[in-house]
Amino acid sequence: MENGAMRVLLDTEDLPRTYYNILPDLPVPLPPPLNPATREPIGPEALAPIFPKEIIRQEVSQNPREPIPEELRSAYVRLGRPTPLYRATRLEKFLGTPARIYYKREDLNPVGSHKPNTAIAQAYFAMREGVERLSTETGAGQWGSALAYSTNYFGLKCTVFMVRVSYDQKPYRKHLMHLFGAEVFPSPSDRTNYGRKLLENNGHSPGSLGIAISEALEAAVTGTNTKYSLGSVLNHVLMHQTVIGQETLLQLRSIDETPDVMVGSVGGGSNFAGFTFPAIGERMKGKLDTRFVAVEPETIPSLTRGKYEYDFGDTAEMTPLMKMYTLGHAFMPPAIHAGGLRYHGAAPSVSLLLHEGIIEARAFDQLSTFEAGAMFARTEGIVPAPETCHAIKGAIELALEAKRQNEPKVIAFNFSGHGLLDFSGIASKIQSSETSTARGRNRMN
Repeated sequence: MENGAMRVLLDTEDLPRTYYNILPDLPVPLPPPLNPATREPIGPEALAPIFPKEIIRQEVSQNPREPIPEELRSAYVRLGRPTPLYRATRLEKFLGTPARIYYKREDLNPVGSHKPNTAIAQAYFAMREGVERLSTETGAGQWGSALAYSTNYFGLKCTVFMVRVSYDQKPYRKHLMHLFGAEVFPSPSDRTNYGRKLLENNGHSPGSLGIAISEALEAAVTGTNTKYSLGSVLNHVLMHQTVIGQETLLQLRSIDETPDVMVGSVGGGSNFAGFTFPAIGERMKGKLDTRFVAVEPETIPSLTRGKYEYDFGDTAEMTPLMKMYTLGHAFMPPAIHAGGLRYHGAAPSVSLLLHEGIIEARAFDQLSTFEAGAMFARTEGIVPAPETCHAIKGAIELALEAKRQNEPKVIAFNFSGHGLLDFSGIASKIQSSETSTARGRNRMN
Protein backbone atom coordinates (compact mmCIF):
# COMPACT_ATOMS: atom_id res chain seq x y z
CA MET A 1 0.00 0.00 0.00
CA GLU A 2 1.06 3.60 -0.55
CA ASN A 3 1.27 5.90 2.46
CA GLY A 4 -2.15 7.29 1.60
CA ALA A 5 -3.75 4.07 2.88
CA MET A 6 -6.55 4.77 5.35
CA ARG A 7 -6.49 1.35 7.04
CA VAL A 8 -3.64 -1.13 7.40
CA LEU A 9 -4.51 -4.71 8.30
CA LEU A 10 -2.36 -7.68 9.29
CA ASP A 11 -3.03 -11.40 8.88
CA THR A 12 -3.55 -13.65 11.89
CA GLU A 13 -0.11 -15.14 11.26
CA ASP A 14 1.37 -11.67 11.79
CA LEU A 15 0.32 -11.73 15.45
CA PRO A 16 3.57 -11.57 17.46
CA ARG A 17 4.90 -14.89 18.75
CA THR A 18 6.95 -13.25 21.49
CA TYR A 19 6.72 -10.32 23.88
CA TYR A 20 9.43 -7.68 23.70
CA ASN A 21 11.27 -7.17 27.01
CA ILE A 22 12.87 -3.71 27.18
CA LEU A 23 14.91 -4.35 30.35
CA PRO A 24 18.06 -5.66 28.58
CA ASP A 25 17.99 -2.64 26.22
CA LEU A 26 17.64 0.12 28.84
CA PRO A 27 20.48 2.68 28.78
CA VAL A 28 21.17 1.98 32.48
CA PRO A 29 19.98 -0.88 34.70
CA LEU A 30 16.53 -0.49 36.23
CA PRO A 31 16.87 0.34 39.95
CA PRO A 32 15.68 -2.70 41.94
CA PRO A 33 12.63 -2.69 44.23
CA LEU A 34 13.57 -2.24 47.88
CA ASN A 35 12.37 -3.67 51.17
CA PRO A 36 10.72 -0.70 52.93
CA ALA A 37 12.10 -1.70 56.32
CA THR A 38 15.73 -2.34 55.34
CA ARG A 39 15.92 -0.45 52.03
CA GLU A 40 17.79 -3.45 50.67
CA PRO A 41 16.91 -4.92 47.25
CA ILE A 42 14.28 -7.65 47.40
CA GLY A 43 14.45 -10.92 45.52
CA PRO A 44 11.74 -12.66 43.49
CA GLU A 45 10.80 -14.79 46.51
CA ALA A 46 9.28 -11.72 48.15
CA LEU A 47 6.63 -11.66 45.41
CA ALA A 48 5.59 -15.31 45.87
CA PRO A 49 2.59 -14.62 48.17
CA ILE A 50 1.19 -12.16 45.61
CA PHE A 51 1.82 -13.35 42.04
CA PRO A 52 1.84 -16.68 40.16
CA LYS A 53 5.34 -18.14 39.67
CA GLU A 54 5.45 -17.56 35.90
CA ILE A 55 4.47 -13.92 36.34
CA ILE A 56 7.32 -13.48 38.85
CA ARG A 57 9.74 -15.08 36.41
CA GLN A 58 8.64 -12.71 33.65
CA GLU A 59 8.83 -9.72 36.00
CA VAL A 60 12.56 -10.21 36.60
CA SER A 61 13.43 -11.74 33.21
CA GLN A 62 16.42 -10.37 31.32
CA ASN A 63 15.54 -12.29 28.16
CA PRO A 64 15.10 -9.92 25.20
CA ARG A 65 12.05 -11.94 24.14
CA GLU A 66 9.50 -14.06 26.02
CA PRO A 67 7.43 -16.63 24.08
CA ILE A 68 3.65 -16.37 23.75
CA PRO A 69 2.15 -19.89 24.10
CA GLU A 70 -0.12 -21.00 21.25
CA GLU A 71 -3.19 -21.31 23.52
CA LEU A 72 -2.64 -17.70 24.55
CA ARG A 73 -2.14 -16.60 20.93
CA SER A 74 -5.51 -18.19 20.13
CA ALA A 75 -7.08 -16.13 22.90
CA TYR A 76 -5.53 -12.99 21.38
CA VAL A 77 -7.07 -13.86 18.01
CA ARG A 78 -10.49 -14.21 19.67
CA LEU A 79 -9.92 -10.74 21.16
CA GLY A 80 -9.39 -9.35 17.66
CA ARG A 81 -5.62 -9.28 17.32
CA PRO A 82 -3.87 -8.17 15.22
CA THR A 83 -5.69 -4.84 15.45
CA PRO A 84 -5.94 -2.35 12.54
CA LEU A 85 -3.93 0.83 12.09
CA TYR A 86 -5.91 3.78 10.71
CA ARG A 87 -4.85 7.04 9.13
CA ALA A 88 -6.76 10.07 10.45
CA THR A 89 -7.22 11.75 7.06
CA ARG A 90 -10.36 13.64 8.09
CA LEU A 91 -8.68 14.98 11.23
CA GLU A 92 -5.64 15.99 9.16
CA LYS A 93 -7.87 17.90 6.75
CA PHE A 94 -9.75 19.61 9.58
CA LEU A 95 -6.47 20.73 11.16
CA GLY A 96 -4.99 21.77 7.82
CA THR A 97 -1.74 20.06 8.75
CA PRO A 98 0.84 18.50 6.43
CA ALA A 99 1.39 15.84 9.12
CA ARG A 100 0.20 12.29 8.52
CA ILE A 101 -1.55 11.00 11.65
CA TYR A 102 -1.98 7.29 12.35
CA TYR A 103 -3.77 5.63 15.25
CA LYS A 104 -3.71 2.05 16.47
CA ARG A 105 -7.21 0.72 17.23
CA GLU A 106 -7.11 -0.96 20.65
CA ASP A 107 -10.82 -0.36 21.24
CA LEU A 108 -12.26 -3.14 19.09
CA ASN A 109 -12.12 -6.06 21.55
CA PRO A 110 -15.07 -7.10 23.81
CA VAL A 111 -14.17 -4.66 26.60
CA GLY A 112 -13.08 -1.76 24.39
CA SER A 113 -9.52 -1.03 25.51
CA HIS A 114 -5.88 -2.17 25.39
CA LYS A 115 -6.13 -3.79 28.84
CA PRO A 116 -6.99 -7.37 27.73
CA ASN A 117 -3.49 -7.72 26.22
CA THR A 118 -2.09 -8.34 29.69
CA ALA A 119 -5.29 -9.48 31.43
CA ILE A 120 -5.65 -12.50 29.16
CA ALA A 121 -1.97 -13.36 29.68
CA GLN A 122 -2.12 -13.05 33.46
CA ALA A 123 -5.30 -15.12 33.67
CA TYR A 124 -3.76 -17.79 31.42
CA PHE A 125 -0.58 -18.16 33.47
CA ALA A 126 -2.58 -18.18 36.73
CA MET A 127 -4.92 -20.85 35.36
CA ARG A 128 -1.94 -23.01 34.36
CA GLU A 129 -0.71 -22.97 37.97
CA GLY A 130 -4.08 -23.87 39.46
CA VAL A 131 -4.92 -20.45 40.92
CA GLU A 132 -8.67 -20.19 41.55
CA ARG A 133 -9.19 -16.43 42.00
CA LEU A 134 -7.50 -13.17 40.98
CA SER A 135 -7.99 -9.92 42.89
CA THR A 136 -7.29 -6.52 41.40
CA GLU A 137 -8.00 -2.81 41.44
CA THR A 138 -9.43 -0.67 38.66
CA GLY A 139 -9.73 3.05 38.07
CA ALA A 140 -12.04 3.84 35.17
CA GLY A 141 -13.07 0.18 34.97
CA GLN A 142 -11.28 -0.74 31.75
CA TRP A 143 -8.75 -2.93 33.55
CA GLY A 144 -11.37 -4.50 35.80
CA SER A 145 -13.52 -5.28 32.77
CA ALA A 146 -10.53 -6.83 31.00
CA LEU A 147 -9.62 -9.06 33.94
CA ALA A 148 -13.27 -10.06 34.46
CA TYR A 149 -13.45 -11.08 30.79
CA SER A 150 -10.15 -12.96 30.99
CA THR A 151 -10.83 -14.85 34.22
CA ASN A 152 -14.20 -15.86 32.83
CA TYR A 153 -12.46 -17.06 29.64
CA PHE A 154 -10.06 -19.31 31.56
CA GLY A 155 -12.48 -20.39 34.31
CA LEU A 156 -11.19 -18.35 37.27
CA LYS A 157 -13.02 -16.17 39.79
CA CYS A 158 -12.37 -12.45 40.01
CA THR A 159 -12.62 -9.78 42.72
CA VAL A 160 -12.34 -6.13 41.67
CA PHE A 161 -11.91 -3.06 43.88
CA MET A 162 -13.06 -0.10 41.78
CA VAL A 163 -12.08 3.44 42.75
CA ARG A 164 -15.20 4.96 44.36
CA VAL A 165 -15.42 8.06 42.15
CA SER A 166 -15.31 5.92 38.98
CA TYR A 167 -17.67 3.35 40.51
CA ASP A 168 -20.21 6.19 40.77
CA GLN A 169 -19.32 7.99 37.51
CA LYS A 170 -19.15 4.90 35.27
CA PRO A 171 -21.93 2.47 36.25
CA TYR A 172 -21.84 0.51 33.00
CA ARG A 173 -18.29 -0.67 33.65
CA LYS A 174 -19.30 -2.41 36.86
CA HIS A 175 -22.31 -3.95 35.09
CA LEU A 176 -19.97 -5.34 32.42
CA MET A 177 -17.71 -6.82 35.11
CA HIS A 178 -20.72 -8.41 36.80
CA LEU A 179 -21.81 -9.85 33.46
CA PHE A 180 -18.46 -11.67 33.21
CA GLY A 181 -18.93 -13.05 36.73
CA ALA A 182 -16.71 -10.74 38.77
CA GLU A 183 -17.35 -9.34 42.23
CA VAL A 184 -17.01 -5.55 42.20
CA PHE A 185 -16.66 -3.36 45.29
CA PRO A 186 -16.29 0.43 45.51
CA SER A 187 -12.93 1.38 47.04
CA PRO A 188 -12.43 2.20 49.84
CA SER A 189 -14.72 -0.68 50.78
CA ASP A 190 -15.88 -2.51 53.88
CA ARG A 191 -14.36 -5.75 52.56
CA THR A 192 -10.80 -5.18 53.82
CA ASN A 193 -9.25 -3.99 57.06
CA TYR A 194 -7.59 -1.10 55.25
CA GLY A 195 -10.82 -0.07 53.52
CA ARG A 196 -12.78 -0.13 56.77
CA LYS A 197 -10.12 2.01 58.44
CA LEU A 198 -10.37 4.65 55.71
CA LEU A 199 -14.17 4.65 55.81
CA GLU A 200 -14.08 5.27 59.55
CA ASN A 201 -11.84 8.29 59.02
CA ASN A 202 -13.48 9.60 55.85
CA GLY A 203 -16.69 7.94 54.76
CA HIS A 204 -16.92 10.12 51.65
CA SER A 205 -13.46 9.42 50.20
CA PRO A 206 -13.43 9.44 46.37
CA GLY A 207 -10.74 6.77 46.55
CA SER A 208 -7.64 6.38 44.41
CA LEU A 209 -5.78 3.68 42.52
CA GLY A 210 -3.26 3.57 45.36
CA ILE A 211 -6.03 2.76 47.87
CA ALA A 212 -7.66 0.20 45.56
CA ILE A 213 -4.28 -1.51 45.04
CA SER A 214 -3.89 -1.82 48.82
CA GLU A 215 -7.31 -3.45 49.12
CA ALA A 216 -6.68 -5.85 46.25
CA LEU A 217 -3.31 -6.86 47.74
CA GLU A 218 -4.92 -7.50 51.12
CA ALA A 219 -7.61 -9.61 49.47
CA ALA A 220 -4.93 -11.66 47.69
CA VAL A 221 -2.75 -12.41 50.70
CA THR A 222 -5.73 -13.24 52.95
CA GLY A 223 -7.80 -15.13 50.36
CA THR A 224 -7.84 -18.85 49.62
CA ASN A 225 -5.83 -19.84 46.52
CA THR A 226 -5.96 -16.20 45.42
CA LYS A 227 -3.30 -14.18 43.63
CA TYR A 228 -3.07 -10.52 42.77
CA SER A 229 -3.23 -9.16 39.21
CA LEU A 230 -1.94 -5.71 38.26
CA GLY A 231 -3.01 -3.75 35.20
CA SER A 232 -0.04 -1.41 34.83
CA VAL A 233 3.33 -0.24 36.20
CA LEU A 234 5.26 -3.53 36.57
CA ASN A 235 7.60 -4.97 33.93
CA HIS A 236 5.57 -8.07 33.06
CA VAL A 237 2.45 -5.96 32.44
CA LEU A 238 4.23 -3.57 30.10
CA MET A 239 5.91 -6.49 28.32
CA HIS A 240 2.55 -8.15 27.56
CA GLN A 241 1.34 -4.90 26.02
CA THR A 242 4.19 -4.82 23.48
CA VAL A 243 2.05 -6.82 21.07
CA ILE A 244 0.62 -3.37 20.23
CA GLY A 245 3.90 -1.73 19.31
CA GLN A 246 5.26 -4.73 17.42
CA GLU A 247 2.17 -4.81 15.21
CA THR A 248 2.30 -1.03 14.73
CA LEU A 249 5.89 -1.07 13.45
CA LEU A 250 5.06 -3.90 11.04
CA GLN A 251 2.03 -2.00 9.74
CA LEU A 252 3.90 1.27 9.24
CA ARG A 253 6.70 -0.53 7.41
CA SER A 254 4.20 -2.23 5.15
CA ILE A 255 3.23 1.22 3.80
CA ASP A 256 6.81 2.59 3.84
CA GLU A 257 6.21 4.95 6.74
CA THR A 258 8.60 5.72 9.61
CA PRO A 259 7.13 7.41 12.69
CA ASP A 260 8.64 10.78 13.56
CA VAL A 261 6.68 10.90 16.82
CA MET A 262 4.76 8.28 18.81
CA VAL A 263 2.26 9.43 21.44
CA GLY A 264 0.42 7.71 24.28
CA SER A 265 -1.45 8.69 27.43
CA VAL A 266 0.07 7.75 30.78
CA GLY A 267 -1.47 6.82 34.09
CA GLY A 268 0.68 3.94 35.24
CA GLY A 269 2.22 3.54 31.79
CA SER A 270 1.00 0.26 30.26
CA ASN A 271 -0.64 1.62 27.10
CA PHE A 272 2.19 4.08 26.40
CA ALA A 273 4.81 1.38 26.99
CA GLY A 274 3.04 -1.26 24.93
CA PHE A 275 2.78 1.15 22.01
CA THR A 276 6.26 2.66 22.17
CA PHE A 277 8.67 0.17 23.77
CA PRO A 278 9.37 -1.88 20.61
CA ALA A 279 10.21 1.35 18.76
CA ILE A 280 12.21 2.68 21.72
CA GLY A 281 14.24 -0.53 21.59
CA GLU A 282 14.99 0.13 17.93
CA ARG A 283 15.91 3.75 18.65
CA MET A 284 18.39 2.63 21.32
CA LYS A 285 19.95 0.29 18.74
CA GLY A 286 20.29 3.18 16.27
CA LYS A 287 17.59 1.90 13.89
CA LEU A 288 15.04 4.69 14.46
CA ASP A 289 15.17 8.41 15.25
CA THR A 290 11.62 8.64 16.61
CA ARG A 291 10.47 10.98 19.40
CA PHE A 292 8.22 9.55 22.12
CA VAL A 293 5.70 11.77 23.91
CA ALA A 294 3.86 10.70 27.06
CA VAL A 295 0.73 12.72 27.87
CA GLU A 296 -0.80 13.03 31.34
CA PRO A 297 -3.42 15.18 33.15
CA GLU A 298 -2.31 18.56 34.50
CA THR A 299 -3.97 17.71 37.81
CA ILE A 300 -1.97 14.47 38.26
CA PRO A 301 1.42 15.50 36.81
CA SER A 302 3.63 12.66 38.04
CA LEU A 303 5.92 12.78 34.98
CA THR A 304 6.00 16.55 34.46
CA ARG A 305 6.12 17.68 38.10
CA GLY A 306 6.80 14.58 40.20
CA LYS A 307 10.07 13.60 41.84
CA TYR A 308 12.21 10.71 40.62
CA GLU A 309 12.63 8.76 43.84
CA TYR A 310 11.72 5.58 45.65
CA ASP A 311 8.08 5.38 46.74
CA PHE A 312 5.35 2.88 47.53
CA GLY A 313 3.11 1.77 44.69
CA ASP A 314 0.06 1.83 46.96
CA THR A 315 -1.36 4.05 49.69
CA ALA A 316 -1.27 1.55 52.58
CA GLU A 317 2.48 0.96 52.09
CA MET A 318 2.08 -2.76 51.35
CA THR A 319 4.21 -2.83 48.19
CA PRO A 320 7.99 -2.75 47.90
CA LEU A 321 9.58 0.63 47.24
CA MET A 322 10.02 1.34 43.52
CA LYS A 323 12.05 4.13 41.92
CA MET A 324 9.71 6.18 39.78
CA TYR A 325 8.39 9.64 39.10
CA THR A 326 5.86 10.14 41.87
CA LEU A 327 3.67 12.76 43.53
CA GLY A 328 3.86 10.77 46.78
CA HIS A 329 1.83 7.68 47.64
CA ALA A 330 -0.41 9.72 49.95
CA PHE A 331 -1.40 12.05 47.07
CA MET A 332 -5.17 12.10 46.59
CA PRO A 333 -5.96 12.67 42.89
CA PRO A 334 -8.86 14.97 42.01
CA ALA A 335 -12.02 13.31 40.68
CA ILE A 336 -11.29 13.73 36.96
CA HIS A 337 -13.17 11.54 34.48
CA ALA A 338 -9.99 9.92 33.13
CA GLY A 339 -10.04 7.45 36.02
CA GLY A 340 -7.35 5.29 34.47
CA LEU A 341 -4.88 8.18 34.80
CA ARG A 342 -5.56 8.85 38.50
CA TYR A 343 -2.32 7.31 39.81
CA HIS A 344 0.34 9.02 41.92
CA GLY A 345 3.32 7.49 40.10
CA ALA A 346 4.46 5.96 36.84
CA ALA A 347 6.02 2.68 35.79
CA PRO A 348 9.69 2.41 36.86
CA SER A 349 10.83 1.63 33.30
CA VAL A 350 8.86 4.56 31.82
CA SER A 351 10.23 6.78 34.59
CA LEU A 352 13.81 5.71 33.87
CA LEU A 353 13.40 6.44 30.16
CA LEU A 354 12.10 9.93 30.98
CA HIS A 355 14.96 10.52 33.42
CA GLU A 356 17.46 9.45 30.74
CA GLY A 357 15.92 11.75 28.13
CA ILE A 358 14.68 8.96 25.84
CA ILE A 359 11.03 10.06 26.14
CA GLU A 360 9.27 13.40 26.72
CA ALA A 361 6.24 14.25 28.85
CA ARG A 362 3.46 16.80 28.40
CA ALA A 363 0.43 17.59 30.55
CA PHE A 364 -2.97 18.99 29.52
CA ASP A 365 -6.07 20.12 31.40
CA GLN A 366 -9.20 17.98 31.38
CA LEU A 367 -11.40 20.34 29.34
CA SER A 368 -8.87 20.66 26.51
CA THR A 369 -8.57 16.87 26.29
CA PHE A 370 -12.36 16.51 26.11
CA GLU A 371 -12.41 19.12 23.34
CA ALA A 372 -9.72 17.16 21.47
CA GLY A 373 -11.75 13.98 21.90
CA ALA A 374 -14.87 15.71 20.58
CA MET A 375 -12.91 16.96 17.54
CA PHE A 376 -11.71 13.42 16.89
CA ALA A 377 -15.23 11.99 17.23
CA ARG A 378 -16.63 14.54 14.78
CA THR A 379 -13.90 13.99 12.19
CA GLU A 380 -12.97 10.31 12.55
CA GLY A 381 -16.35 9.11 13.84
CA ILE A 382 -15.08 7.24 16.93
CA VAL A 383 -15.82 8.22 20.55
CA PRO A 384 -12.61 8.01 22.60
CA ALA A 385 -12.29 7.16 26.27
CA PRO A 386 -11.31 10.10 28.53
CA GLU A 387 -7.84 8.57 28.92
CA THR A 388 -7.43 8.27 25.14
CA CYS A 389 -8.44 11.91 24.75
CA HIS A 390 -5.10 12.83 26.30
CA ALA A 391 -3.17 11.01 23.55
CA ILE A 392 -5.40 12.63 20.92
CA LYS A 393 -4.70 16.06 22.42
CA GLY A 394 -0.98 15.34 22.29
CA ALA A 395 -1.18 14.23 18.66
CA ILE A 396 -3.23 17.29 17.66
CA GLU A 397 -0.74 19.66 19.28
CA LEU A 398 2.13 17.96 17.44
CA ALA A 399 0.19 18.13 14.16
CA LEU A 400 -0.37 21.87 14.67
CA GLU A 401 3.34 22.31 15.39
CA ALA A 402 4.07 20.54 12.09
CA LYS A 403 1.63 22.93 10.40
CA ARG A 404 3.40 25.98 11.76
CA GLN A 405 6.75 24.57 10.63
CA ASN A 406 5.32 23.25 7.34
CA GLU A 407 6.83 19.81 7.97
CA PRO A 408 5.07 16.59 6.84
CA LYS A 409 5.72 14.73 10.08
CA VAL A 410 4.45 11.18 10.65
CA ILE A 411 2.63 11.11 13.99
CA ALA A 412 1.31 7.85 15.46
CA PHE A 413 -0.71 7.48 18.63
CA ASN A 414 -2.36 4.66 20.52
CA PHE A 415 -6.16 4.79 20.48
CA SER A 416 -6.22 2.92 23.78
CA GLY A 417 -9.98 2.65 24.27
CA HIS A 418 -13.45 3.86 23.29
CA GLY A 419 -15.70 6.00 25.47
CA LEU A 420 -19.02 4.30 24.83
CA LEU A 421 -19.28 3.12 28.45
CA ASP A 422 -18.21 6.53 29.80
CA PHE A 423 -21.10 8.57 28.47
CA SER A 424 -22.62 9.45 31.83
CA GLY A 425 -19.43 11.38 32.62
CA ILE A 426 -18.79 12.60 29.08
CA ALA A 427 -22.36 13.91 28.74
CA SER A 428 -22.04 16.05 31.86
CA LYS A 429 -18.84 17.61 30.55
CA ILE A 430 -20.32 18.22 27.10
CA GLN A 431 -23.40 19.85 28.64
CA SER A 432 -21.24 21.96 30.94
CA SER A 433 -19.08 23.05 27.99
CA GLU A 434 -22.13 23.86 25.85
CA THR A 435 -23.70 25.84 28.71
CA SER A 436 -20.50 27.85 29.18
CA THR A 437 -20.30 28.51 25.44
CA ALA A 438 -23.95 29.65 25.34
CA ARG A 439 -23.41 31.98 28.29
CA GLY A 440 -20.38 33.45 26.53
CA ARG A 441 -22.40 34.07 23.37
CA ASN A 442 -25.18 35.72 25.39
CA ARG A 443 -22.69 38.06 27.08
CA MET A 444 -21.27 38.97 23.67
CA ASN A 445 -24.77 39.72 22.38
